[in-house]
Amino acid sequence: MSVRQWSRDLAMGTRFAFAGGREGWTRALLTAVGVGLGVALLLLTTAIPNALAERDRREEARSDHTFSQQEIPKADDTLLVVDADTTYRDQDVRGRLLEPDGPKAPRPPGVAAFPADGEMVVSPALKELLASDDGKLLRERLPYRISGTIGEQGLVGSQELAFFAGGKGLEQRLEGPASGARIDSFGNDDLGSSDPWDPVLLLLVLVVFVVLLMPVAVFIAAAVRFGGERRDRRLAALRLVGSDSRMTRRIAAGEALAGSVLGLVLGTGFFLLGRQLGASAEVFHVSVFPSYLNPSPLLAALVAVAVPTAAVLVTLFALRGVVIEPLGVVRTAKPARRRLWWRLLLPLGGLAMLYPMIGQGRDQGDFNQYLVVGGVMLLLVGVTALLPWVVETVVARLGSGGVAWQLAVRRLQLSSGAAARMVNGIAVAVAGAIALQMLFAGVEGDYTASSRYDVSRAQMSVEVPEGARTAATIGEYRDTEGVRKVTALSDVYLGDRRDEPDSFAQITVADCASLREVATLPSCRDGDVFAVKGSQYDSESDHLAKPGTTLWADAGDTARSGDREVSWTVPKDIRQAQPREDPTGNERGGILLTPGALPGSLKAHLSTQLFLSLDLSKADAYDHVRNTAARLDPTSQPMTWNSIERNDRYATIRTGLSVGAACVLALIGASLLVSQLEQLRERRKLLSALIAFGTRRRTLSLSVLWQTAIPIGLGLLLAATVGMALGAVLLRMTNMKIRVDWPSVLSMTGIGAAVVLVVTLLSLPPLLKLMRPDGLRTE
Repeated sequence: MSVRQWSRDLAMGTRFAFAGGREGWTRALLTAVGVGLGVALLLLTTAIPNALAERDRREEARSDHTFSQQEIPKADDTLLVVDADTTYRDQDVRGRLLEPDGPKAPRPPGVAAFPADGEMVVSPALKELLASDDGKLLRERLPYRISGTIGEQGLVGSQELAFFAGGKGLEQRLEGPASGARIDSFGNDDLGSSDPWDPVLLLLVLVVFVVLLMPVAVFIAAAVRFGGERRDRRLAALRLVGSDSRMTRRIAAGEALAGSVLGLVLGTGFFLLGRQLGASAEVFHVSVFPSYLNPSPLLAALVAVAVPTAAVLVTLFALRGVVIEPLGVVRTAKPARRRLWWRLLLPLGGLAMLYPMIGQGRDQGDFNQYLVVGGVMLLLVGVTALLPWVVETVVARLGSGGVAWQLAVRRLQLSSGAAARMVNGIAVAVAGAIALQMLFAGVEGDYTASSRYDVSRAQMSVEVPEGARTAATIGEYRDTEGVRKVTALSDVYLGDRRDEPDSFAQITVADCASLREVATLPSCRDGDVFAVKGSQYDSESDHLAKPGTTLWADAGDTARSGDREVSWTVPKDIRQAQPREDPTGNERGGILLTPGALPGSLKAHLSTQLFLSLDLSKADAYDHVRNTAARLDPTSQPMTWNSIERNDRYATIRTGLSVGAACVLALIGASLLVSQLEQLRERRKLLSALIAFGTRRRTLSLSVLWQTAIPIGLGLLLAATVGMALGAVLLRMTNMKIRVDWPSVLSMTGIGAAVVLVVTLLSLPPLLKLMRPDGLRTE
């Protein structure tokens, strides 16, 4: 067969799609919408690497921390930068205080001019938040006048909350605990270098991409078969005018090709529209600018070629078992039973590809990415191959029931393939999600751990600013709304010798109530001194806490008080106390002093930390504390305690999975709705005929519901089985014990069922509109 003949037949099919009247246009449009939704998500996926790279580039370009040991001297081209980050509710706010040393000081990216003292430039999202009612508490924390807006080059995302504020005397703050530096330029190439990836995390990334993209491919393949039954009846007319069966199939492929090309156009439009809308959205605290979402030209070209090619191949494959004759389509006769053996080859082949990596774990290098991708794809494609056989086998054995049940079952028995195609996408998505959830649950222990902090005793901690009055600071926090209790612990380390001491003793100063948070005391009153021996990390107290021992403060530290030699002698009435874990989870050793036993010469050398117990029933208790901290010291960054600590890369992958899953679920819902509407459109005359013969609307509605529920139930059951099998194999590959995460299995299955339920409810209004006797009219 010549290329010219192929081209001519495909062109004729294209003309039928666009010049075949309302019927042809409707089918072409449905196909284009289905394909377009998939293409939009594929284009979005090809743009993700560029978006992540651009976020990293902008983060690197605005870096204001220097990692070199050499300090930069003050000059006309240097700038003082002090961190002023904060958190508002569950959102991070990036803040910096700026003080230029001269007229040539480097400006941060996106900032046109330095803000003056008492002014700030803010990101558009922060400006909008501060102007809203939701930003009331944050306005109290940022007492600066807005003088400008940060440009796009200075932000990593459209919804990022960030500000640059002007400051004075920042050099004094750098001498204290504040984080910052003097810099002569922004940007740091060291941020681009990172540790090599853990093989298990790379495996997670590979599986996440395959699981998210497979449902898209399945939906595109299903979309090009919309309106298949009516198309085949139209093709029968071509046999009457002399076309042979091969030519007819090529014309059908041309019709599908036209719909897929139109789908590419619509998909590009959907993508461009979604890219603009994406600038106003934030998913799991991740946002982008439209300019970030530029697909890789090579990958975009691959999508443009692969989609039409797949449309032609899928159409030819679908018509292999259909006999199109001049007098009709031999399809309503009882079809041959589907064979099982070749359908089992796909999942078995997938298992064979993954088997060599079982037990490899992270100790034997990276997993073979081609075997991983190929194996996971074959297992998930196996779901689409097995599901038609499962649906056909089950519905063939379904017994009698009510009228609605019988209508649904008979319809499924006649066209089980169409029902399975509609369910394939959701089944693949659920199977992949279950496998991923099992893998995440299995390896979570390696990347998450229980925090050492005791969140039942305190939920936040904060340092008392250097030079501040400790008692007044404690009072400020005690008066803060939402604070139940303040535990204040002051520390200083004293050595065993005046110069170059060999060992140090930790001296903790607090009132009796606070000391009981770090030790078990026999009794306590102001003026008491205690020695704590046997704590987890203390080996010096046995000889340093003896009565009469003289301990010395560090010489460089004592310079702050003007006394070069500050010493303290252990009193004779020191008593013993038993160690106890403090709220941070550590056992303190050394010596405990009540305020009455503290010599005045040591007060200037104490550093004080406050542990705050909050009344979590109070709204915004955390933010009230942060407001107090910012009022006392703009560079203060109170620490919020969490019961769980996660590896950053692991957390990023989980966030990426959540964002991708949200997009795929949206595609699943939209594509299912289009597929459901297409099937209802094909049954319009049948529904109208049943109504004309007196069938109740309720009966027909229930029959349509059963036609959806039966294959969905079978599909979710098959998806759960394949998903658990894939999850078990992935766990064995990472050398983890196989454990079925039943809550995740049930939740993923429930989410899939919920999406189908929503789609079914949305299709009821069109269904009721189609159930009218006048639908029998024809021209």
